[in-house]
Amino acid sequence: MSKVWFITGAGSGIGAGTAKAALKAGDRVVATGRNLDKVRKALGDVAGENLAFVQLDVADEAQAKVAVEEAVQRFGRIDVLVNNAGYSLLGNFEEMTTPDIERQFATSFWGVAYVMRAALPVMRRQRSGHIVNISSVAGVVGLKHCGAYGATKFAVEGLSLAVAQEVGQFGIKVTVVEPGFFRTDLLDAHNIKYIDGTIADYAAEGSAEAMWSPYHGTQPGDPAKLGDALVELARMATLPQVFVAGSDALAAVAPVVEGRLKDMRVHEVLSRSTDGIS
Repeated sequence: MSKVWFITGAGSGIGAGTAKAALKAGDRVVATGRNLDKVRKALGDVAGENLAFVQLDVADEAQAKVAVEEAVQRFGRIDVLVNNAGYSLLGNFEEMTTPDIERQFATSFWGVAYVMRAALPVMRRQRSGHIVNISSVAGVVGLKHCGAYGATKFAVEGLSLAVAQEVGQFGIKVTVVEPGFFRTDLLDAHNIKYIDGTIADYAAEGSAEAMWSPYHGTQPGDPAKLGDALVELARMATLPQVFVAGSDALAAVAPVVEGRLKDMRVHEVLSRSTDGIS
């Protein structure tokens, strides 16, 4: 059966790749973004009656509600919500200002929360729906210079797994997607903010920009192929709570998960020693 997708950050990268994959599969798509001209340009070659463009700055809670209402007015329902919009703040945590971190959370965490809260009433009425929250390897693995960005992704993962327990009774599923390095605009100069170093002790290791900027345009992951994978996932009878995307992501995440299990086993006696007397 044809599905209706609501995709944030659809103007490039994973958002655009998913929109094109869904349209190719015969589904309908509500493509959103702060800059609708950018979204229209990215999806101009697939424009048609199955594609709607809606203005949305995910950091604006009121705008999220209006965007969801517009989507329902256009296509009558929302079957798959893809929370993809975001940007990256990179640098040493100690050198970040509180406003820097708050802006990162405004988009990458609160944006997800606002859109989910706007879409959930629609999905509850339908008694069906699939929420796909795009996290990152940085939401599982601590990465240098990614303290604030990673914190938002860890928060999105915790929110997603908790909400999944609450809304499953209504036929709503939640999947967290943990991509590795994909050829998106995340490291593009328009979508990234590097923290200017001010603490001398960190200077010897070099800047965050020097470390991360060479990856731009050389990432191994293909957003179009991830879009195809998400369309395939959305049609599965049993949906995963967590989907790791990319060989590099698997190589990074698996040892961390295995390491946590090892630590739990090694310290099991000490862990159990904290139980109260029954």
